[in-house]
Amino acid sequence: MSDVYLDLFDTLEVPHTALLTPDEIFDRADAALLEQLREDKRLERKPAGYRLDALAEYISMWANTAPSGGLVVVGMADGGVFQGLGNQGTDKLNRLEKAPRDLCPDAKVRSKRIEVRLPKGERDFVLLFRVEYHPSRVVKTNKGDAFARWGDSKHKLNPDEVRQLQADKNEVSFETEPCGLEYPDDFDRAAVQRFCARVREEKGWGEAHHPDADVLTLMHLGKMKKDAFVPNIACALLFAKDPRLVVPGCRIRFLRFDGDHEGTGDKWNAIKDEFVDGTVPHLITQTEKLLESQLRTFSKLGTNNKFFTQPEYPKTAWYEALVNACVHRSYGNGLKNVPIFVKMFDNRLLVESPGPFPPFVTPENIHLTHHPRNPHLMDAMLYLEFVKCAHEGTRRMIQSMKEMQLPHPEFQQAEMGHHTVRVTLKNNVHQRKAWVDRDVTELVGAILARRFGEVERRLVNFVAEHGEMSVSDAQRLLGGDWTAARRKLMKLVELGVLVRHARTDLERDPQARFRLNRDTV
Repeated sequence: MSDVYLDLFDTLEVPHTALLTPDEIFDRADAALLEQLREDKRLERKPAGYRLDALAEYISMWANTAPSGGLVVVGMADGGVFQGLGNQGTDKLNRLEKAPRDLCPDAKVRSKRIEVRLPKGERDFVLLFRVEYHPSRVVKTNKGDAFARWGDSKHKLNPDEVRQLQADKNEVSFETEPCGLEYPDDFDRAAVQRFCARVREEKGWGEAHHPDADVLTLMHLGKMKKDAFVPNIACALLFAKDPRLVVPGCRIRFLRFDGDHEGTGDKWNAIKDEFVDGTVPHLITQTEKLLESQLRTFSKLGTNNKFFTQPEYPKTAWYEALVNACVHRSYGNGLKNVPIFVKMFDNRLLVESPGPFPPFVTPENIHLTHHPRNPHLMDAMLYLEFVKCAHEGTRRMIQSMKEMQLPHPEFQQAEMGHHTVRVTLKNNVHQRKAWVDRDVTELVGAILARRFGEVERRLVNFVAEHGEMSVSDAQRLLGGDWTAARRKLMKLVELGVLVRHARTDLERDPQARFRLNRDTV
């Protein structure tokens, strides 16, 4: 064999760099190979200090680019010059290496550090990401955006293109994918049994013919495989002992702020910050209790000259906003790590749900359109009596706010680093006196407030709103007799919260008025 043929044979044993697959590049990668490669359909270079949210777009792009995905080198300029990452600092390097998981969590990504030499000979390293093509799901960033490689550039997919790619990948809804938990060991058996009993009762099924696993299968909460029930993600969200093993963001963060705005840094003004964890039904019931403990009530004088107590917001409105956030949020599409936020300000209540509006739903037609993102989860919640059918819940929100003469609920799609559906309920706090919006604790101090019951709170709120109160006012407000009402007011005088203003010392002085003690409050 001639030397020419021997040379050709040796060359074929080590493929030309243009013939290497992304996996082969990742496995063989060293400084020499990275210098030989150019940006093409397999590789992107990004300089040191590249924005993490922009990096997430390239992770999404490769995860949606058939057949093999691609690679991203960080710490290397477009011209092929190594810049290195050694001077980036530990915290920034940690954020960089975790960026795919945090900003594009549905992507399958491996990474490693490659030692390199900088132009002046210093030893340093770059970071190489290997992003695999996802064959069964359109991978989105945590902002809900999807990208793909078109030609030699990154292309942001519009909604029609996303739907087409989902069809190409034979993508199923996120809620019907297997959750990876074992049934029944990883599930709350009592909750499953109660649900299945309710379904059998409603449908007239007998337990002998429809055992629990059969009911769950018929409700699209899993499938039977080889005589074993395989639960899906919707089933885990409803009944798992720890649903966060499947969806880390299956939780609610409740924040109450002092004032009308959310401060930042050393001016962050949250006076309550609490997480609620558990299944979707548990999230709703526990957050319901938490909200009820924080919402205020005020007393008003009606047209019939009688007082009535009015809550800060109608329960129908805030409860529907809470349920909708839990049932219709995006649990996949790059948002599985993001919790629901409930934020309470002096003048408004916000419920923020991860993900954009479902297809065809807009702020204008939300009360007329029924297009659930998680239909099987919603169907199960119907049997658990948490949700109503169609768009009835949203219409009831609007009607209940109108009946209390409060502003129309606001529905919007906001950008919070990702798409978020935000529902805003506003109270009429600014129609009151300047200091009425403060709760009793702030008016009279934490020590005194601990001694207050509901009656004392109502009396102080009334005096705060109207400036003063007579014994007759208190009697009508509380619904008791005159003597009992005076006794309650005098107790507040003894505590130093109220001051009695009267012309005489007579006990039954119709001109006597009780006002806030300005020296105390």
